Amino acid sequence: MTWTAPEITRPDGSLSAPEGEMLPGYLAFHRATLLHKCAGLTGEQLAVAPLPDSNLTLLGLVRHMAKVERTWFRIRFSALPVEPLHFVEGRKDADFELLDPARAEEDYDRLVEEVRLADEAVAGVPLDTTFDLDGEAMSLRMIHLHMIGEYARHNGHADLVRQHLDGTTGA
Repeated sequence: MTWTAPEITRPDGSLSAPEGEMLPGYLAFHRATLLHKCAGLTGEQLAVAPLPDSNLTLLGLVRHMAKVERTWFRIRFSALPVEPLHFVEGRKDADFELLDPARAEEDYDRLVEEVRLADEAVAGVPLDTTFDLDGEAMSLRMIHLHMIGEYARHNGHADLVRQHLDGTTGA
């Protein structure tokens, strides 16, 4: 049986909540939006690039965001002893380039799990909490803002890739 990415219900968020609720809520919406762009597609479809010389695929975006979630929330902020994802010496874009459509379900599930673990790592932690990033203090607030921007940018890419695959457009 061929695996197909499941349908996703994106969360609604408050338009007036305090920042400590709004930033994680907005991030949750963007996380779900990427998965929504994958819904109904097979691993083979998720691995299709819209341009011949491009490594940009929905599967690559899923793998990239799993790596980014782990890096920012668990490795950098929480300093947990976990290995980086999709790191191959000399391959800057291994998350985009070393795809296996047969492992799409595993990659998809890994992103879902990294999101869960990221949320777990910062549960109850105030947004003003800082950590050292290359000798400079960085707050959990800034991580949320960075991740919202990262997802927003890549969700735009996902829109274009999905339209190329099957004509689906919109939210």
